[in-house]
Amino acid sequence: MKLVILDRDGTINHDSDQYIKSPAEWKPIPGSMEAIARLTQRGWRCVVATNQSGIARGLFDMATLNAIHTEMHRAVAQAGGRIDAIFFCPHAADSNCECRKPKPGLLREIASRFDIELKGVPMIGDSLRDVEAAAAAGAQPYLVLTGKGRQTRDAGGLPRGTEVVADLAAIAARLAP
Repeated sequence: MKLVILDRDGTINHDSDQYIKSPAEWKPIPGSMEAIARLTQRGWRCVVATNQSGIARGLFDMATLNAIHTEMHRAVAQAGGRIDAIFFCPHAADSNCECRKPKPGLLREIASRFDIELKGVPMIGDSLRDVEAAAAAGAQPYLVLTGKGRQTRDAGGLPRGTEVVADLAAIAARLAP
């Protein structure tokens, strides 16, 4: 099975320092829907791994998160693609849970549910915590320069072996020629 793990905010859709708190605030990054469609059409299973501490902070509830994800599924399907699953951490940054990236718990849960080894599995994100989680789980970290990606790259300290790409479309073209 070919599996790719995608961060959500800053990788698939535009990010916000005030959090994405409603379906109306969820806006895809140009080319990201088509990139997921390309991956899907070339036999990749696309899974999202996202920190959503807005739940713990009381900024939105599960019904709202589900509505945001319904909008994302709709937009991806409209482009001809599919997201096979969404895994999220609802905890606050100070909760010390195992599922909040940069810890690898969320990725390990994906591996368990899909019965797959993470070695070499692409994990694509725009933040240091995304690529750190990938490296800690044994996946292949990719940093996109969308969202917080440029700042993350410029700050340095990326895990060894992290590949830097312009955006989700660029990595989709590489993985699914």
